[in-house]
Amino acid sequence: MARERNGRHLVPNSKERSERRMEQATNHMMFKVFSMVILMTVAFVGGFALRSQTELVASWGIPVSDDEQAALAAAAANNTYESISARVSDVEDILATYSMDSVDLTSATYSMLDDMMKSTGDPYATYYNPDLYNSYIKETTERSYAGIGVVFADYNGRAYVSDVFEGSEAEAKGVQQGDFLASIDGEDVSAWSMTEVVNALAKDEGESVSIAWMRPSSLDAQTGEQFTTDLTCKVYEEANLTTELLGNVGVVKVRQITSNAAELVKHAVESLTEQGALAIVLDLRDNPGGYLTQAVDIASLFVNSGVLVQIQTNDGPPTSKAASGTCPFEKTPLVVVVNRYTSAAAEVLAAALQDNQRAEVVGETSVGKGSVQVVRELDFGGAVRYTAAYYLTPQGQPIDNVGVVPQVGVVNGETEDAPDSQLSTGVDMARALVPTNG
Repeated sequence: MARERNGRHLVPNSKERSERRMEQATNHMMFKVFSMVILMTVAFVGGFALRSQTELVASWGIPVSDDEQAALAAAAANNTYESISARVSDVEDILATYSMDSVDLTSATYSMLDDMMKSTGDPYATYYNPDLYNSYIKETTERSYAGIGVVFADYNGRAYVSDVFEGSEAEAKGVQQGDFLASIDGEDVSAWSMTEVVNALAKDEGESVSIAWMRPSSLDAQTGEQFTTDLTCKVYEEANLTTELLGNVGVVKVRQITSNAAELVKHAVESLTEQGALAIVLDLRDNPGGYLTQAVDIASLFVNSGVLVQIQTNDGPPTSKAASGTCPFEKTPLVVVVNRYTSAAAEVLAAALQDNQRAEVVGETSVGKGSVQVVRELDFGGAVRYTAAYYLTPQGQPIDNVGVVPQVGVVNGETEDAPDSQLSTGVDMARALVPTNG
């Protein structure tokens, strides 16, 4: 700095100029160091923020590995409590640190998983605790058990009566199609699935069982008249497939889509043809479904080529199953009869024949059970059931909650004296399809 003496500015000497340059250099160096510290701090903090934005980082050309992405996503979820495990862990820590009481791990697990499955909104989603799973789900029938003469099906996760065997004790005591179960031997089973109910009723011949039923006005109703029946279990030898020849029309009634249903249908149509049948009515009324593969194989008996069903999962676009190409009855006139109890794989079969313009469908709109449930065991015991896929018609239309809508709607009479107008209409339509020179 210039010195001032007697009002005049004096020029600094060389020593002062040197000291001044050193002071400026020192200040400049301190500023650079301070700036570097600030920049490093910003980069350090910003790095954490930016690395959680994997898409943004990748757009800048900075590689982020799959493992890194997974770790960062998990960390972000835990930090923001956007995962159930993070929220439960937070409560666990609080209780472990401050609560005077301890958590019953088993009871808490059962109730939390039960509520978790319900929160999905899937009526078929269920958590099975180990006792329930081992008693009614995991154990399959390794021998022939007796039953009560009733065919069950699922509707929104609850078991209902799809059919009642003629001459059974259940029929004699008034059990009807559409009845839901309320309890079995005093245990509440109102929310049980078909699998649970069937396994619970798989008893030794001669055993008795007390069942409380609920008869709603429709399958969607939650309440209705209740009554109780005491039934004796016995082995019912009910044929899964029956045939009838009405003039030149053969009727094939399939009760369930069992593991050998396609072979049974094939033999039945061949036999009826040999007896003089020129057209076939496939009666799928009251059929609760069964094996999808068998439904596809039955459709392949009548459809030579093309898509028979589409399956939608969460893996991407729907996949499809096509006709096998071995079609012995491609030219045989065909009509399908369904009703409001035709369900699941039986609906897939009806839709396959309808969409491929291979058969006209007669009767009532079917149940609309076009979903697939999977039961998966848990490592710590028990299992969960969830909807893993949806069936779509060959043309990509949903079956679930929609059903198969017949081209010709026919509702049977309500009295015992009323004729089977659904079947008679189907037979008339099939007969009309027979070539005039047939």
